[in-house]
Amino acid sequence: MASPDDRKQRQREGFRADDPAAGPLTTDQGVEVDHTDDSLAVGERGPTLMEDFHFREKLTRFDHERIPERVVHARGAGAYGYFEPYESCAEFTRAAFLQDPSVRTPVFVRFSTVQGPKGSADTVRDVRGFATKFYTSEGNYDLVGNNFPVFFIQDGIKFPDFVHAVKPEPHNDIPTGASAHDSLWDFVSLQPETLHAIMWLMSDRAIPRSYRMMQGFGVHTFRFVNAEGRGTFVKFHWKPKLGVHSLVWDEAQECQGRDPDFNRRDLWGAIEAGEYPEWELGVQLVPEEDEFAFDFDLLDPTKIIPEEQVPVRPIGRMVLDRNPENFFAETEQVAFHTANVVPGIDFTNDPLLQARNFSYLDTQLIRLGGPNFSQLPVNRPVAPVRNNQRDGYHQSAIHSGTNYSPNSLGGGCPAHAGAGGSAYTHYAERVDGHKIRRRSPSFQDHYSQTAMFWNSMTDWERQHIVEAFRFELGKVGALTVRARTVEHLAKVDGELAERVARGIGIPEPSGAQTPYKQASPALSLESLRGDGSIRTRQVAVLVTDGVDAEQVTSVRVRLAAEGAIVEALAATDGTITGADGETYAVDRALPTVASVLYDAVLLPGGPAGTPPAAADPDMVRFVRDAYRHGKPVGALGSGVGILAALEPEGLGLSTEFHRVVADQGIVTDTSPGPASEEFLDAFVTALAGHRHWGRPAVRR
Repeated sequence: MASPDDRKQRQREGFRADDPAAGPLTTDQGVEVDHTDDSLAVGERGPTLMEDFHFREKLTRFDHERIPERVVHARGAGAYGYFEPYESCAEFTRAAFLQDPSVRTPVFVRFSTVQGPKGSADTVRDVRGFATKFYTSEGNYDLVGNNFPVFFIQDGIKFPDFVHAVKPEPHNDIPTGASAHDSLWDFVSLQPETLHAIMWLMSDRAIPRSYRMMQGFGVHTFRFVNAEGRGTFVKFHWKPKLGVHSLVWDEAQECQGRDPDFNRRDLWGAIEAGEYPEWELGVQLVPEEDEFAFDFDLLDPTKIIPEEQVPVRPIGRMVLDRNPENFFAETEQVAFHTANVVPGIDFTNDPLLQARNFSYLDTQLIRLGGPNFSQLPVNRPVAPVRNNQRDGYHQSAIHSGTNYSPNSLGGGCPAHAGAGGSAYTHYAERVDGHKIRRRSPSFQDHYSQTAMFWNSMTDWERQHIVEAFRFELGKVGALTVRARTVEHLAKVDGELAERVARGIGIPEPSGAQTPYKQASPALSLESLRGDGSIRTRQVAVLVTDGVDAEQVTSVRVRLAAEGAIVEALAATDGTITGADGETYAVDRALPTVASVLYDAVLLPGGPAGTPPAAADPDMVRFVRDAYRHGKPVGALGSGVGILAALEPEGLGLSTEFHRVVADQGIVTDTSPGPASEEFLDAFVTALAGHRHWGRPAVRR
């Protein structure tokens, strides 16, 4: 089997800069510099001289270090990896990278938020970009997707309007990285085609726990084309091995202050630790003769194909196993384009996709300073490049010979690949009609799939959606916009509209109905918990002087063996003294972290029947937050006492020795000494469940 990335890695080696420590400091022209801390000046306190070419060059280069950030998807994180197919897909597509399971194709993936600038936080409520560049043997293929399978508009001509509406308001440039403001909801209330994507935006899908625990979708209907020229409609799905998991809004907001780089740090840290994220690539395939077999239009990017109608067929897996060496050179300069396709993959007449095929290239030309951005190392294909395209800004090659085709002086090179070989051949689709500005009537249903998403949610998911609508619309100053939005929600589901209206001071819509009954269980997070692994889950163990170190050690050993990351937190950094008189290192101090940065919390006990953590208000708050956010909470020995301080009615804590109780993610055992296997098994099961809703309430 080919090594994961050797083609792309060997190519990158040729562009790696020499280690600066290997020789003396020089200017850009190679002139050695003896001093770089002081400018050339007239005397020690005199004016700086403009003849100081080193000073001028150094500041000029610094002044021009930045390039324009992306208009959307400005804040991102990326990684290298590889893709390998499970079996040949030749029946559907001739794309070479989807044929041989023994061939690994190098990839670069960039995850991103959409609305905010580079300086915004990771955990805002927003769509997430999921863009993959495959460095295939036939050229680069870019699958430029999102973590939602639908978009907000149907035709790309509306894209400037939508982005202007969701971006900060023009008069005050507020809010940053947020959608809760008048202009977006004014647009939404006037464009009901946005409602399906808005429903996703109001769900927990808009605040992922991790990029590694996030689905990805190609959004559009594309076309596979096989060697015989037969086409098959295709939709792309990325499914994470770790399952699909999200934050809740309260902790997402706190994460913005505690760690605005929460998702980026998580991705980088996992790869550095050797916990390589993995996704399965699946496709929904629709024969061309079934194009009109659905009650929606396959070309409509605001619609999904329910998995119950067309199952997702797994065709391969992707692993990200290497972080970039330079954020600017790679993650910032990577350029994606929906029209970067390879033989065997083609477009459909989706009007949003058609617009993207123009817009992405146009955007890269201005952002990266000219037409030669494909020569940047991160964008350079591993397939050979031979053409007559020359010159322009940042041309890195010194060309010679002819630069036109056909030619005889250059031996006719580069020659055409010829039909029927490995060259790209567009799908031969018959198209006729009148030139008009009119949308197909098959695009006019804006409510049924919005309702299907709502119908597919569990009670706790619905509650989070209602709370999100209340928060977002509650930030809207124009009451007419609030009311107009609720009117649209009433056409989706009467109960949803009533619950939202009650929270934002709008009269409940009269005569609201619930006309749509269809549901798709595959859309619920409850159906996407993953393979049951707890790898990379972060577990906080709260410790103080007098802690039972045997309990802490037994938990650490078991959870580490399962791949979880366990950290001991105390009131201060340094060490604590255990009940056995020995000193133990603390991993982090409580003031530097918070419950929102962890997936679970454990309370070990101590001597004399009192929980050591119970007297610390910060620890009590830590546990209370973990509890109300649905996270697993474990308690051992006298540590069970701290749960009683929360006073949740009906928690049903047991005080019997040697009895393990596990209920809705709360696992307790009042027995002294090391944690039992029964307790550890129950805690691991609770951790694998990620969140546990329906618990009794606790006092805030």
